[in-house]
Amino acid sequence: MSMRELVVLGTASQAPTRHRNHNGYLLRWDDEVLLFDPGEGSQRQMLHTGISATDLTRICVTHFHGDHCLGLPGVIQRLSLDRVPHPVAAHFPAGGAEYFARLRHASSFYETAELRPEPVDADGQRFATRVGTLEARRLRHPIETYGYRLIEPDGRRMVPEKLSAYGIAGPAVGELLRVGHLDLDGRRVTRDEVSVTRPGQRFAFVMDTGLCDAVYALAELADLLVIESTFLESEAALAADVGHLTAAQAARVAAESGVRRLMLTHFSQRYADAGRFADEARQHFDGNLVIAEDLMTVQVPPRRVASAA
Repeated sequence: MSMRELVVLGTASQAPTRHRNHNGYLLRWDDEVLLFDPGEGSQRQMLHTGISATDLTRICVTHFHGDHCLGLPGVIQRLSLDRVPHPVAAHFPAGGAEYFARLRHASSFYETAELRPEPVDADGQRFATRVGTLEARRLRHPIETYGYRLIEPDGRRMVPEKLSAYGIAGPAVGELLRVGHLDLDGRRVTRDEVSVTRPGQRFAFVMDTGLCDAVYALAELADLLVIESTFLESEAALAADVGHLTAAQAARVAAESGVRRLMLTHFSQRYADAGRFADEARQHFDGNLVIAEDLMTVQVPPRRVASAA
């Protein structure tokens, strides 16, 4: 059965707090389970979610600041401890390959799992997955940083009224889908005549960055956008100086990019009340808003419904 959901391991930026673990996000998308930016404590947080290292198929690191990668050694060693039987791809900025190598071999362990490094070395680079295309875009941060988005290919949705008009039913529907056309009473009926485009779903992951074109490119028409909002607008100048976003900026990006569900996360330890992020975001975004909390699960919204007209 198809399952598309995001499990939050941690929501803190830079330093964990009593109530927020370092970053970490698990995306279940059908047959793929992607781990994004595992910070300190991610392996233990995974125990609370019911997701094991054996489930992982892909690891994506946006950049090599500690709150986004210091959980890698434990997770990588756990792959071998649990003897994960399938290859696990690892994506990260190519310029940080030395950091990745150090984290991968941070201590002695018996390596049995197959970890496949697939670094990102160009803006817009794409990787094929079993469920769609994973795209990386270069963000604006003091060190090399990439955001990611997962794009499902568009499909087709059969329109019952149009099928009925041609008298197509039962096994013939399957044949039409499979072959692309049917010959009925001397007339060829094509799949496009009795179906409409079913837009593929999109997930976007935007961490440490100042506002830039890549943020909008990643967020475009995302069904679920996970985006950092380290600061509130009162610290907008500081956010710009250190390459981060405010809740207001993240909300405006979502509103202008047609995002369906917006999740704000990566909160500075200076803010004890996460409700302030919601209040600020609501001034700019009136769609579905989620303020991330550790160990919460958020569903990817159902597919957009295409018009049969």
